[in-house]
Amino acid sequence: MSAPLPHASDTTRRKLSEELARVGAMFAARAVTLREVIEVLQDRAYLLLIVLLSLPFVAPISIPGLSTPLGAVIAFIAASFVLERRPWLPQRLLALELPPGFFGKVIHVAHKVVVWLERFLRERAPRLTTSPWLRRQHALVIMAGGGLLLLPLPIPLTNTLPAWAVLLTAGGLLERDALFVAFGYAMLLVSVVYFVLLGATVGQSLHWFSQWMSN
Repeated sequence: MSAPLPHASDTTRRKLSEELARVGAMFAARAVTLREVIEVLQDRAYLLLIVLLSLPFVAPISIPGLSTPLGAVIAFIAASFVLERRPWLPQRLLALELPPGFFGKVIHVAHKVVVWLERFLRERAPRLTTSPWLRRQHALVIMAGGGLLLLPLPIPLTNTLPAWAVLLTAGGLLERDALFVAFGYAMLLVSVVYFVLLGATVGQSLHWFSQWMSN
């Protein structure tokens, strides 16, 4: 069944910081599954969930082992948007349990990022974010960012850069802000270039090492 991506005009709602703070307060004292979070977020659940799950990687928060499952969630949701299907997640991911206070900590540390988003996000060139064909392309950017987050690389910026691509694109879609979506594309390009250079560097280092060992 076809399901369009939600955006700002879909429902009367709170500001982004208020919606995120509400989630943090509701799950401050106990562990929470993604299924529960989706039920709480309601109308804009999936795009807001993408924003929430990208925030830990744009802020200096230590979350070892979570980039792969959270990246998988982002990629699955975005893939559903690309295919124009209702967002679907495997039961294993819906049952993924996040530790007590996880969202509260994320929102607290990422508060400046959220405030910055609220300050500058506004409707700009809405046709570029409401066209069904273009929105599928934008969802591809989010899916690619989630795919890069899937890679378990303990290397600086390998999570931060794709997370910014995801955050800017999802925020732009929520508020019909084509400029932020364009920034998301730019950050994805930066991410891809960084990963290519990183791969080339690792490959060259291995080549030098193998030559050194053979001498």
